[in-house]
Amino acid sequence: MNGTIPESIGQLSELGVLRLSGNYWQGIMTETHFLNLTKLYDFSLSSSSSNLLVFNVTHDWIPPFSLQNVYILDCQFNPTFPPWLRTQKELREIYLVNTAISDTIPNWLWNLSSQLEVLDLSHNKLMGNLPKSLNFSSLKSVLLDFNHLEGPLPLWPNVTRLFLRSNLLSGPIPIRISQEMPHLIALDLSGNYLNGSIPSSINGLGQLMYLALSNNSLSGNIDYHWESMRSLVFIDLSKNNLSGGIPSSMCSLPSLMWLQLSNNNFSGNLSLCLKFVPGKSLLTLDLGENRLSATIPEWIGERLPSITILSLRGNMLFGDIPKQLCGITSIHVLDLAQNNFSGSIPSCFGSLTGYKSFHGNIYAGITKHMDLVVKGRQYEYYDQISNVNLMDFSKNSLSGGIPTELTNLTLLNSLNLSWNHLTGVIPENIGALRQLESLDLSSNHLSGHIPSSMSSMTFLSHLNLSYNNLSGQIPSTNQFQTFNDPSIYEGNPQLYGPPPLPTSLSMPSDRNAEHKNGEDQFEKLWLYLSIALGFIVGFWVVCGSLLINKSWRNAYFCFADKMKDRLLVIIAVNMAHLQRKIQAERH
Repeated sequence: MNGTIPESIGQLSELGVLRLSGNYWQGIMTETHFLNLTKLYDFSLSSSSSNLLVFNVTHDWIPPFSLQNVYILDCQFNPTFPPWLRTQKELREIYLVNTAISDTIPNWLWNLSSQLEVLDLSHNKLMGNLPKSLNFSSLKSVLLDFNHLEGPLPLWPNVTRLFLRSNLLSGPIPIRISQEMPHLIALDLSGNYLNGSIPSSINGLGQLMYLALSNNSLSGNIDYHWESMRSLVFIDLSKNNLSGGIPSSMCSLPSLMWLQLSNNNFSGNLSLCLKFVPGKSLLTLDLGENRLSATIPEWIGERLPSITILSLRGNMLFGDIPKQLCGITSIHVLDLAQNNFSGSIPSCFGSLTGYKSFHGNIYAGITKHMDLVVKGRQYEYYDQISNVNLMDFSKNSLSGGIPTELTNLTLLNSLNLSWNHLTGVIPENIGALRQLESLDLSSNHLSGHIPSSMSSMTFLSHLNLSYNNLSGQIPSTNQFQTFNDPSIYEGNPQLYGPPPLPTSLSMPSDRNAEHKNGEDQFEKLWLYLSIALGFIVGFWVVCGSLLINKSWRNAYFCFADKMKDRLLVIIAVNMAHLQRKIQAERH
C-alpha cells in the first residue's frame, strides 16, 4: 500500500491492534490519526519509501491509549526522544528503528526497565553514556546498535541479547562479564573502540550462541579453553590485533556454523585448526589476512563438505590447490588470493554446484558482514553475501591454462586470476558466464585473441586483460565502456581496436581527439604565459613603486635599517647574557 494514511482511522474507537508496517506510506501522521483510539494496545508502522513518512506529534501530546507494544521503523521523527512514550505505563516492547532521533536516552526510559522485555533503538543518532548497571528483571533484548553511544561497556544482568554494534564504546571488555551477565545468548560489540584482551571469563558464557567482537582494537592471544561454550553457532573476531595460534577448542565447537577470524595476526599451521572443525555444521570459514602457513590439506573436501564460503586470502600458504576442494560442492565464495600457491587450477572446479544454483540466504535475522574484493576494490557485504558468487586466485604462482570447465559456472559474478603465470588462450566459450560482472586476467602470459563470445556478457562492468600477449581485435559488445578501457591495451602490443561504434553513441572520434589534444597544448601554453606575466607584474608593482617614488624609497630603507639595528641589539644582549651565564657556571 502507498499514499497517505487517512486521518479517519483515528475514529475506530474499538480498535485494539493497528499494524501498518511493511508498506510504502508517505505524508505526515499526527495526533488526529489516534484521536479516539482509546483501546489501542498494539501499534506498528513502517515505510519503505526512504523516510518519506513523518511521525509528527506535539511535544506535550498525551495519547488516549496505553500501548503494550510499539513498533515504528523507517519513519522520520523529531530529533528529540519522543516524550509521549513516558505516558505509556504498560509497555513491554519498544521498537524505534531508523527514526532519525538524535538525542540522549532519557532517564525515565531506564526506569521502565523493570517492565520492558524488548528495547530496540538501533539505527538512530543516540548520544551519551549508558548506565553501568541496571536491574532488568524482564528485559531480555537490548538493541542499540548503529548509534553514537559512548563510555565503557555496561553490565546488565538478566539480558540475553545485547547488540551495541557501531557505537563509540571504549575501554576493555569487563573481566566479570560471565558472572554479571550469565544468561547471554547473543553479544554483538563490533565496530567500537574496545581494547585490551578478550577476558578468559567469557568462556563461562555457556548459553552464548552468537559472539561478534569484530572491528575493535582487541589484542593478545585467545584463551585456549572454549570447551564449555558448546552452544556457539556464530563467531566473528575479525579486524582486531589478535595474535598467537587459533585454539583447537574454538575450531572444534560442535554447533559452529560461522567462524570469522580475518584481519588479525594469527599464525601457525592451517591444518591444526581445520582438522578439528565440525565438518557437517560449518558453513563459513574466513581466516584471511593473517600469517597462517603450510598447505591446504587434501582431506579438506571430506572433512568440510558443507562449506559455502571459504576465504584464506593474504596468508603464507603454499603448495598446489588440492583437487579435493571440488568435494565442497555448495561453495560459492572461494578466495585463495595473495598466497604462494603453485601448480595448475583444478579443472573439476567447473562442477561446483554452488556457482550454478542459488541456495538461499543463510543466517537470516542476524547481522553478518564480510570484506570481499570485487572489481579491484574491497567492499563490505552484509546480507548480500548469499548473493555473491566469487572465485579469486590472484597474486599466486599458478601455472598452466585456464580450465575451460570454469565456463560451466553460470552464476559466477567475479573471477580474478590475475598476477599468476597462466599460459594458453582465454576459453572460447567464456561468454557462457552471462552473470559475470568482473573479470580480471591481467599480468599473466595468456596469448591468442579475445573470444568473440565475450560480447554476450551483458553484465560485465569491470574487465582487465592488461600485460598478457593477446592479439587481434576486441570484439564488438554493448558494453563499450568496458571494452574500450585503455588498460586493456597495456602490455598487449598486438591488440587493436576498438571496433567501429554506433553513431547513436556520443563517443569522441579521432578528429575530436586531435582537437582535444590541441586544446590541451593551448591550455598548457596559456598556463606558462600566465605564470610569467604574474611574476613580472608582481615584481614591478613592488620594485617599480620604490624606484619611481623617492619618499616611499626612503621610508622603506629607513624601516629596514631600524629593523636590522633592533635585531642586532637583541642578538648582542642575548649573547652577552649567555657568556656571563657560562662564566658563572665555570666559577
